[in-house]
Formats: sequence, C-alpha cells, structure tokens
Amino acid sequence: MEIENSENSQPLCEYLGSVIRELRSRHGLTIAEVSERAGISRGMLSKIENAQTATSLDTLAQIANALGVTLSHLFSNYGKPRGGAQLVKSGKGMEVVRRGTRNGHTYHLLAYDQGPKKTFEPFLITLEDPGEKFSTFEHAGTEFIYMLEGKLEYRVGQEVYLIESGDSLTFRGEIPHRPEQLLQMPIRFLAIIHYDSSNEDK
Repeated sequence: MEIENSENSQPLCEYLGSVIRELRSRHGLTIAEVSERAGISRGMLSKIENAQTATSLDTLAQIANALGVTLSHLFSNYGKPRGGAQLVKSGKGMEVVRRGTRNGHTYHLLAYDQGPKKTFEPFLITLEDPGEKFSTFEHAGTEFIYMLEGKLEYRVGQEVYLIESGDSLTFRGEIPHRPEQLLQMPIRFLAIIHYDSSNEDK
C-alpha cells in the first residue's frame, strides 16, 4: 500500500526496502544470513529490499528482530513531519497485515513512531466477517481497547469480556488475548499498545 504526503512522497514499500537494506549492510550481513535469522526465504527478503512485493507486519517484525531493532524503528523516519506533529487523514492510515488477518478484517496503523524508542502503536481495527476465527496474540506492553461500533466478546487469559460501543478494556499484552465472538456487526475499535519506557532498540 502506498502512502504519500506533502513531506514525503516515497511509497512505503520503497522506504522499508531501503531501510532494511541499509541496516543489513551496516551490520555486514548477507541476505542469506538475515533471511535465515528471520525465517523467510532469500528470494522474499530480496523482493522486500527491492520493493517488489508487499509483506505482512509479522514478517517485518521477524526481519526487524533479525537486524536487532524494533519494528517501529523500521518506520521511524517515514513521513516525518517538520512541525513536530503527525496528521493521518481519515481512511489514510497504513493498512497492515497481522497473523490471522483475512478478508473482512483490517488493521490501520494511525501513527508511526519517529524516535529510537517504541512508545506506542495505535490501530483502528475493523471486523466484518461474523464467522471469523482468531489467532491468539501476545506482545510486550499494555493494550487499551476502545469500542467505537458493534459488540463482541473478547478473551484475555481465562476471562471473556463483553464490550460494546463506548466500552474500554485494558490488559497486559503478554497475556494471551483475542476476539472470542463477534456479536453485532460491523465492529470497529481502537487498539492502542503502550510500551514500557525500558522497551528500546537492542
């Protein structure tokens, strides 16, 4: 997906490819070494570096780990505004793919960290398929969910919570969690992941 703004018209896939290639070269690593560490094929990594294919957020996270940086570091200078603020217009958030994502289930990343430390990640999540089954997620930090529209049951650990429009839910990200049952469609909610101050680039 290409994202453009007045400050930076470079397509996101080209930007990510150049950042990954630069980090790999800086560490003196070959495509074979990084692809093995990341658990992907050499051909796939080469295509990502050369902006010949789009890839999932999970794959980018694997590559970031292989390069010794956080996922947000890959995006840190993309579209960096001069005025110190970042505006994402309605419908223009970066659409990303996460494990378990299918048709009728979209994540839009609404802001991109710009410093050396990952502080937070805000997502707008839309669910439209009532029959979808979800994988369990676990991650660092604290997650805050605010329900904008619809109704669903959300599992955190052994507990299941009913959340509907106007409700919020907060939990530690390392506790296994996932949407359990979609009750009223369409469903839209904000999911904001806040990372501890100790969570820095390696």
